[in-house]
Amino acid sequence: MKRYINNLIIACCAVAVFSCSEDTMDDINKNVNDPTDVASNLIITDVMTSSAFSVTGSDLAFYASVYVEHNVGVYNQMYNAEIRSNEPTSSTTYNNSWNAIYQNLLNLKTIVEKCSEGGSEEGNFHTLGIAQTLTAYNLAILTDVMGDVPWTEALQPGVIFTPNLDSQEAIYTEIFDLLDNATTNLAKETTFPALGSQDFLYGGNAASIGKWIKFANGLKARYTMRLSNRTADYDQVITYANASFTSADEQCQFDYNGSTTKSPFQVFFDDRDYFGASTSFHDKLTVRNDPRDAIFFMPYPGADDLVFAPNGTPDQAQGVYGVSAISSLTAPTYLLSYHEIEFLKAEAHARNNDLDEAKTALKNAIVAACGKVNIGISAADAETYYEDEVLPRLTTQTETLREIMVQKYIAFFEEEAVEAYNDIRRLRAMGEDFIQLDNPLQFPLRFTYGAEDVTTNENVRTAYGDGSYVYTENVWWAGGSR
Repeated sequence: MKRYINNLIIACCAVAVFSCSEDTMDDINKNVNDPTDVASNLIITDVMTSSAFSVTGSDLAFYASVYVEHNVGVYNQMYNAEIRSNEPTSSTTYNNSWNAIYQNLLNLKTIVEKCSEGGSEEGNFHTLGIAQTLTAYNLAILTDVMGDVPWTEALQPGVIFTPNLDSQEAIYTEIFDLLDNATTNLAKETTFPALGSQDFLYGGNAASIGKWIKFANGLKARYTMRLSNRTADYDQVITYANASFTSADEQCQFDYNGSTTKSPFQVFFDDRDYFGASTSFHDKLTVRNDPRDAIFFMPYPGADDLVFAPNGTPDQAQGVYGVSAISSLTAPTYLLSYHEIEFLKAEAHARNNDLDEAKTALKNAIVAACGKVNIGISAADAETYYEDEVLPRLTTQTETLREIMVQKYIAFFEEEAVEAYNDIRRLRAMGEDFIQLDNPLQFPLRFTYGAEDVTTNENVRTAYGDGSYVYTENVWWAGGSR
């Protein structure tokens, strides 16, 4: 009996030791730096950063600034874009931005699932609303520049490997649904704590939720105007805009401290030095005696004279042409600015032939744009510019619309180049060539799909073809079929 008891004890100890060893090995095999379940408040911080730096302030903006002639491409890839050689049609050109947007959308999908019914953070309505807003934002940028893209079958790694493309028309329906749901959820009460310092855009305090709602409504105004060639609804644009920002203090911007975080355009200049000051952009300023002309440009560092690069025909050279003087390591990235909201109201009122309201909104927009942190023109001086140089141009409905769009184009230099690109394409689709561009070469009507999906997804590869479609096919909202 004694031997049996001793053997039983040994056996039990062996089982205990084996169980402990298994538990220990399970812990050892876990990668603590790659957790499988991350709280939504941590994921969303990364999405905000990526949306600003890797999407809004990315290659999309750099190339758009060349196409809209805010800058002239004078070296390497940007020179190729300027002379329309390879870059506009290559699937590698925007591949990094393509991947960044889809990574953001995948992360946002995770947040939405966590915060929705049945998720681990069910009832976290404010984070849910913010995630839906950012989903709409990233998805709109993607389809605006690329047209039909994978969406409903996308974001299912290991399940669907070659998702089909959704039509831009269907995607826009989804964008508005996302924003409607976002404003509903942001208005709800929740027991979950505010994002606090994890909210890099609005600070995550009690007042930030109201600003997120205004941001979502402002996006509705932007995207309703975007569809004006298809279904014009200028009253709705005004309604959404009136529910959005009332000052620059509320606008959605990502700030950089200049050391651990740095503004994309300045980083691009420091790393690549591919841009020259644009002649056509300079000409639009000088003809208006615009005070920003003396602020926007400077000679190349170390050069004596400010030399403007000719659009479409620059020398491929660094250190010759002037450069932007408003780029800096702390220049913010605007996801949606207050001046854009006022420009949207101005255009909508002008199209409704309510010219007095259009002029009021245009004045507000110009004053706000001139007051950006890296421009610094006083409200009084901006108002003088409006009264002396802009107001005399507002003689008819058509001329008022023209000046509104040119002023918006000027205000978008240089951080909001993608929106300037979207405006030019929309206006041309409506038969309004208000913004004259001097580059005689073909204007790219859209951006190409990313190389990684062109090479791996037959549906994307078929849509891409040889890339020449960027010169011949408008996106759907600009009158095209895809």
